[in-house]
Amino acid sequence: MNVILRSDVKGLGKRGDVVSVTNGHARNFLLPHGLAIVASQGAVAQAAAMRRARDNKERASREAALAVASRLGSATVSVSAKAGNEGRLFGSITSAEVAKAIAAQTGIELDKRDIGIDSPIRTVGRHSVLVKLYHDVTSTVSIDVAAS
Repeated sequence: MNVILRSDVKGLGKRGDVVSVTNGHARNFLLPHGLAIVASQGAVAQAAAMRRARDNKERASREAALAVASRLGSATVSVSAKAGNEGRLFGSITSAEVAKAIAAQTGIELDKRDIGIDSPIRTVGRHSVLVKLYHDVTSTVSIDVAAS
């Protein structure tokens, strides 16, 4: 049975895609949950409109991510933490603390899961952190750790 997906279904397709599935999967899961509609002539035209809307939304999201990446690339974020005499921190700087500092100092809200810290930040000084903003858009943020 050919159906048109009304929302993204993992392992099957994205919104607006026309996919062929078994009758049972369509009748028992996709149609009752509102995830798909039966592919008819009029519905195929509607699916094309859904795909265009999805493409426009993805393009706008990517452009917004590129704008944020350019802002973050030139930013240096300061984080303070308790440290000993030799410059070693009592603990480490986490991605949640980095996200909170970026939001406070630049106004850019990031999810802590999008911040990639290669090795734990346990010393005072300048460190670089990779931030994933979109599927293929990343930026490197400079973190300046100071002893408090």
